[in-house]
Amino acid sequence: MRIDAHLHLWDPALGVYDWITPDLGPLNRAFGADEARVVLSESGIDGAVLVQAADAPEDTEAMLTVAAANPWVWGVVGWLDLEDPDGAARTIDEWSGEPHLRGVRQLVHDDPRPDVLDQPQVRRTLARLADSGLAFDVPDAFPRHLGQAASIARELPELTVVIDHLGKPPRGSDAMADWERQLRDVASCDNTVAKVSGLGLAGVGSGVEDLRGVWEVALDTFGPDRLMVGSDWPVSTLHGTYAETVAVLGGLVGELSPTEQEQVWWRTAQRTYRLLVPASPPQATSAAP
Repeated sequence: MRIDAHLHLWDPALGVYDWITPDLGPLNRAFGADEARVVLSESGIDGAVLVQAADAPEDTEAMLTVAAANPWVWGVVGWLDLEDPDGAARTIDEWSGEPHLRGVRQLVHDDPRPDVLDQPQVRRTLARLADSGLAFDVPDAFPRHLGQAASIARELPELTVVIDHLGKPPRGSDAMADWERQLRDVASCDNTVAKVSGLGLAGVGSGVEDLRGVWEVALDTFGPDRLMVGSDWPVSTLHGTYAETVAVLGGLVGELSPTEQEQVWWRTAQRTYRLLVPASPPQATSAAP
């Protein structure tokens, strides 16, 4: 079984994706469920977790609509306004009957404030989130938010903290030592997991050997049972096709034992997001055309 634990869908016509601008070239268009179903199926991926791409309820609603209609979508990480504890509590209550909603995040890396996750109202929201059983994803955490993620994990041991894209290591930079130190600090908290995803950087190779250094750090810090793989599609298409991204991930994961491969390919994602994985996965082929 293989799960893509980090996949995006978006339609600029919704008017909420402010960061998707013409200068992003091939990303400046709609990416929908039908296209995603095809690329997942071609690479042998059985199911996926959809992850928010805008700090807006419309984005979450769109993902939940796709999830309800497509059996290859096994979970959704939606948006939650972290700075509105009371509103967040109401939203969590409204989601209580939604079977696909498994986690939340906010695009904190786009926030100009370096201490946004340390704001008192954010910590109150996360405390309420911990009681709900939903996971908390942190996008592109290095260099500003990786240390804050560790603080949150220690303060709220009942909250599952997910480090997207391994915190976004600055490969090829002198800052790699700082990234590794902060990642190890996060991993020292048992309630943290990390996604091996979104590692492509402009001007830096993204092949198996190019990523081996960060992969080995991730394995040493989290271990296979707290790592999951994700494509970060379609953002990943800036660095290669979906098939190429999965092939690189498969090259790294394939060096592990069969039991360890299971952990990274699907068991960590299933535990983290409490996914209702079907007994016979549809391998992204049974959605309506």
